Amino acid sequence: EAKYMVAQEPDDNVVATRTYDLSITYDKYYQTPRVWLFGYSELGSPLSPEQTFEDIIQDYAQRTVTIDPHPHLNEPHASVHPCKHSAVMKRIVENLIAGGSEPKIDQYIFIFLKFIGSVVPTIEYDYTMASATAGTGKG
Repeated sequence: EAKYMVAQEPDDNVVATRTYDLSITYDKYYQTPRVWLFGYSELGSPLSPEQTFEDIIQDYAQRTVTIDPHPHLNEPHASVHPCKHSAVMKRIVENLIAGGSEPKIDQYIFIFLKFIGSVVPTIEYDYTMASATAGTGKG
């Protein structure tokens, strides 16, 4: 009769992973994109506002990032308030231009998500962009 050895890893090696639904709406008043976040635990249950704020840089939690009603969904979401978005984005683009890199208009959303990443650093995005249009070989 064969005997098997069972190896077990300690629980402290398991990384708890939260996931977020991210939606972007256009804020007519501020005339900028507005980011909305809805978080889930690793078991798939919705996060409480307190748990959501654990993933936000504390300088921004409950100031720049607040829990607000989403304009198109029935649940409250964490929202990165858009009041400073345009000024920050203008400064980022000016710095890119000063550094010799003039961003294209279609890159705005990727630059914007990098800015949002500074507010919510625990969220990782896939910034992969195709450099050529399919079938044309042109970038």
